[in-house]
Amino acid sequence: MAEFTHFNAQGESHMVDVSAKTVTYRQAVAYGQIFMELETLEKIYDLQIAKGNVLEVARLAGIMAAKQTHHLIPLCHPLAISAVTISFSRQQQSIMIEATVRVSGQTGVEMEAMTAVSVAALTIYDMCKAIDRSMVISNICLMRKEGGKSGLFERKDNPCQEK
Repeated sequence: MAEFTHFNAQGESHMVDVSAKTVTYRQAVAYGQIFMELETLEKIYDLQIAKGNVLEVARLAGIMAAKQTHHLIPLCHPLAISAVTISFSRQQQSIMIEATVRVSGQTGVEMEAMTAVSVAALTIYDMCKAIDRSMVISNICLMRKEGGKSGLFERKDNPCQEK
């Protein structure tokens, strides 16, 4: 198992110095899920939520969040992100959210992808809470990451697939 890198030899927090790392192509894919009442799900997909098109607002929120991750997560590096895509998959009683983030840089974009998913899910909750306060956000995870020194990571299972 790799060692923690955000603490120095004295146990003090510090930002990892990536200045000597080579700039490489990096990509991360994260998934998450928001469960809700069937009626809420139908209203989202029928564009019947009073606040507007829930999924398009959530998509924009997720993209914006990925670009602001370094402001939200301590010790994350600010990155010149090349691309962020957010997609939604309707399930039986949930929406699966997928975020893909790309960069050519000295550090990865895993946190940006997971932040995008989290904020997209929170936006769905916010826009629908007037009709369904029982929604549950869960299963936020890294599905795939490529690039950098540690190479390729691929999750074997998909926690967002409904049984």
